[in-house]
Amino acid sequence: MDLSKFNRRKYTDYKTPIEYLANLSKILACNVYIKRDDLLGLAAGGNKTRKLEFLMADAMNKNCDSIITCGAVQSNHCRLTLAAAKKENMACHLVLEERVPNSYNPKANGNNFLFRLLGVDGISLVEKGANMADEMQKVADALAEKGKKPYIIPGGGSNEIGSLGYVACAQELYQQMYESKLHFDAIYLASGSGGTHSGLLVGLRDIGVETPLFGISVNRNKDEQKKVISDLCEKIISFHKLPVKLSPEDIIIDDKFVGRGYSYPTEGMVEAVQTLAREEAILLDPTYTGKAMAGMLGHIRSNKYTKEENILFLHTGGAPALYSIPEVIINGVGVDRL
Repeated sequence: MDLSKFNRRKYTDYKTPIEYLANLSKILACNVYIKRDDLLGLAAGGNKTRKLEFLMADAMNKNCDSIITCGAVQSNHCRLTLAAAKKENMACHLVLEERVPNSYNPKANGNNFLFRLLGVDGISLVEKGANMADEMQKVADALAEKGKKPYIIPGGGSNEIGSLGYVACAQELYQQMYESKLHFDAIYLASGSGGTHSGLLVGLRDIGVETPLFGISVNRNKDEQKKVISDLCEKIISFHKLPVKLSPEDIIIDDKFVGRGYSYPTEGMVEAVQTLAREEAILLDPTYTGKAMAGMLGHIRSNKYTKEENILFLHTGGAPALYSIPEVIINGVGVDRL
């Protein structure tokens, strides 16, 4: 895909590095690499920055002055959307879903602190299971009545426009592989709202890279998540008229590391976060990359790979959420032991 034809803002002026994890590789007896999308631009970085380059450009092209988006109470996507809006001198309103009962504290640390520091223009709190599209539309209607021109960004920035960010990432990754003469036998990432997973998958297949892409689900069972990814892949392919054909085998989902559900801590997540911090000085997050790393570690420890094979983990960011639950991360308080 020729991405030059799309409107795009640039929030990161460099390729995110691919690091070889020497200590972890020694422990696991295979070659482990990590692509550091946690080092992307905007406030504390993360995968949503890539999506926002295209989404914010679309909003600006439509002369919008207010951004509305949604997420969980410690949403990394909301943090980065707010940061992008402030960068572009636009207002930003957040709709937060309390997916875990009584989990929202506006004065909490982590992303809640950053919402306040960045100067969020409005927060609406809704109960678990609320129709988030409807809730965002209510905010948009109220703003429109005041003469504003709002732009709604879906949860995770996961639509056919935002997913272009990870089509672009696929091209960047391919160039890095070529320049470093690296081949990967598998790529792992957290699979949630689907924009990162589907965009990267379509982007890789579009340039002829057939490396298996393992999505570790952080919120849904395997069948539901496969449908989310499949539907979004088809939207990307259709909307942008790409000559890409995916088979059902291209969409690989492992749902065994979700635990009780989205954002509920698990023992595997805690162990993965501690391991990466103590072996490689890299911070994961408890909701996405911690569970995704637990999944990758589980696969490697089951002797899925040989010592000659190269495995890549896509680090999608989110470390600020660590600071909202320090006792869980350090001492395992409240983890899911089911």
